[in-house]
Amino acid sequence: MSQEIKDRFKQFVVPTYGRFPITLDRGKAAYVWDTDGKRYLDLGGGIAVNCLGHAHPEISQSLAGQSAKLMHCTNFYHFDGQARLAENLAKRLGPGRVFFGNSGAEASEVMFKLARRLGQVDGRFEIITAENSFHGRTMAGISASGQVKVKEGFAPLLQGFVHVPYNDIDAVRSAISPATVAVMIEGIQGEGGVHPATAQYLLGLRQLCHEHNLLLLWDGVQCGHFRTGSFQSFQTILGDQVGDFLPDAVGMAKALGGGFPMGAVWVSEQHAEVLGPGTHGSTFGGNPMACAVANKILEVIDRDNLAANARELGHFFIDELSTLREKYPAAIREVRGLGMMIGIEMGDGFSSFDDSKPAAVQWVSALHETGVLTIPTGSSVVRFLPPLNLTKEEAQAGLDLFEQTVQKVIE
Repeated sequence: MSQEIKDRFKQFVVPTYGRFPITLDRGKAAYVWDTDGKRYLDLGGGIAVNCLGHAHPEISQSLAGQSAKLMHCTNFYHFDGQARLAENLAKRLGPGRVFFGNSGAEASEVMFKLARRLGQVDGRFEIITAENSFHGRTMAGISASGQVKVKEGFAPLLQGFVHVPYNDIDAVRSAISPATVAVMIEGIQGEGGVHPATAQYLLGLRQLCHEHNLLLLWDGVQCGHFRTGSFQSFQTILGDQVGDFLPDAVGMAKALGGGFPMGAVWVSEQHAEVLGPGTHGSTFGGNPMACAVANKILEVIDRDNLAANARELGHFFIDELSTLREKYPAAIREVRGLGMMIGIEMGDGFSSFDDSKPAAVQWVSALHETGVLTIPTGSSVVRFLPPLNLTKEEAQAGLDLFEQTVQKVIE
């Protein structure tokens, strides 16, 4: 069965993904099984999507119940689920309103258009983003992203994006010109290797944007939705100083739908009507099914105190991985992250490795053999992005399997 499925993929699916030789069949909570019956502990979480794990019964019930009532309606009409979700999200940020789409890339597009539309009044159009950043796979998304690899083969790119070093407030200040309309930032660069912003950097950005009348656009697609132990990562990074910081727009997706396609952008009340009727839209954005799931996810996260769980298990993971780093310095070079968004810089050059492949991919493949799913990024980083409702026992099991994998590779 597994080979038949792979053959169909090869014949009928456009090969935009480098897929691992695993064919998944089902999942339950923090585990998935392949078509051969092998079980894996999923510490990759669908790249920070499966915030409640797999086949959560309350999510399944929400989908079934909503599908029997109203599956889709155009955004020409009102319905309760979207209104309640917009209110629920806005209350966690501040006065503002929400646009709904289907993905993180769409969320980025909304913020690009918000900035361009606002800047039309005085001819401003440039958006400053960070080197090593990632803001989606659309043409505007790759143009905004600070990674060469996502741009290759797609010239000419969209104009109007300026890239500067991350966590460098002086570089941002130097890049501001009469054409600048916004600064766009990730609280933690996920695809860039799991690099968190500093509190000083974020506060400096807010002050700069205020001084120069610029929008501050926040890409919380991967690092948001309680992954760091707060609704958005800037709340975790800034702690008691968070009252001095609020972006003008916040992009959300991934865990927002927990596996059901969902994206959103919160826009501060000051700019909430910049995009009026006819300026943007999304056929499936904020549909009844997606809103039912997103509302239920927020209910479960609040009820089960999963933000605290993300903080506690995040500390546990980082402490334990740091101990393993001291034990295996050739294999584990650095551990970084916040909450349950963790990047592990891994070593290379081991006899069992193929020098033609990135070390990150080979470490992830080795972890597959041991029974763990993780996410590679860059040349050498393995990401842990587990469900927010992971238990400490499951976390310990994952760490044990990780250590077994390290021992096997370096022996």
